[in-house]
Amino acid sequence: MDQSELPFWISEIDSALPAADLFRRKFEHPPPQHPHHVAAFHCADDGSLTLGCYVHFWSFGDILLGGGACVDDRVLRRLTPEQRTGLRKHGGLYRLVLDHAVQRFAPHHAAIFGYCGDRRAREVDLAAGFSTTGHEKLLVYWTRELHPIHQQALIAKAHALGPF
Repeated sequence: MDQSELPFWISEIDSALPAADLFRRKFEHPPPQHPHHVAAFHCADDGSLTLGCYVHFWSFGDILLGGGACVDDRVLRRLTPEQRTGLRKHGGLYRLVLDHAVQRFAPHHAAIFGYCGDRRAREVDLAAGFSTTGHEKLLVYWTRELHPIHQQALIAKAHALGPF
């Protein structure tokens, strides 16, 4: 099954409002209100849209910070067996959203950092091209070739912010 055949619409959205309930369920607090919000909506046969995945990103100068990824397993259970198989072939719903975000934001940032405390999300991040930084929960996706000193400076900058 081609990605375009999957019943999801993935886009940056203007507000975290559609993700508020899902985010609160996962993290026990509301989602950040500052941009950027990337979401995947399940497109049902009747034309209705239901949020299936949300990830928050925040531009901080030359780096992008990503966190707060959450997938609604209730939406995944609505998929047909063929759709679930097709989604697994693409690495899952979070992976589709992550790939979309990397493609969308990479040209504008030297690096994309992820703050990840979930084992499964970490596996997806690493499979998507992120790498470890030497800090337990901080991962990085280098969007271009950078001198190692520049890389270390950007890692220190992201790490100094703490959880995001």
